[in-house]
Amino acid sequence: MLKVWGRVSSSNVQALMWCIDELALVYERVDAGFIYGHVDTPEYLSINPNGTVPTLQDGDHPPLWETGAIVRYLATAYGPVEFWPTEPIARAEVDKWAEWSKINIAQKFTAPVFWRVVRTPPSKHDPDAIGVALKALDKFLDVAETRLSRFPYLAGENFTLADIQFGHCLYRYFDIDINRSEHRSLRRYYEALTERQAFRDHVMVSYAELKETD
Repeated sequence: MLKVWGRVSSSNVQALMWCIDELALVYERVDAGFIYGHVDTPEYLSINPNGTVPTLQDGDHPPLWETGAIVRYLATAYGPVEFWPTEPIARAEVDKWAEWSKINIAQKFTAPVFWRVVRTPPSKHDPDAIGVALKALDKFLDVAETRLSRFPYLAGENFTLADIQFGHCLYRYFDIDINRSEHRSLRRYYEALTERQAFRDHVMVSYAELKETD
């Protein structure tokens, strides 16, 4: 059985848990990080010296950290070929979009936009900085829009690991109070994700504990 350390409100944990549930794997999850602690204890640091979440233990195998590496491991060990192809070129196509999502969507949304809107007290909001960050993000959402106007999923015809890396940001993107550019294909794609039970259970969850107030 899998054991996961990480809090529900962590976007990285959400991506991992969404993947686990899509693959119908049995797991135990322990709240860790932020207000839940654990991550600075000697016991935890012995399995993840970074003191970050998530961390995964699969039976007697060595513990794993870094969400992308964990998701790739699970996809390789337990995923169907449609989710994580075995043929090198097909796998590289999925991996390309997964890496693109991490670098150009998750990293350009989470800290530059989400933290400035949700994890910053309203009196300290910087609309100009948020606007600049959204403009930078839009450049890459435009890439996704073009891609999703041609295919139902980011890497093509099938739901894959790339959709986990990309899609786990979208609930918060569409839920927070920001000025969003019109991306019809992206919206259609997001609405399709909301029909997936694992997405609803692990991504469309409250982030109230992260909100900063004046």
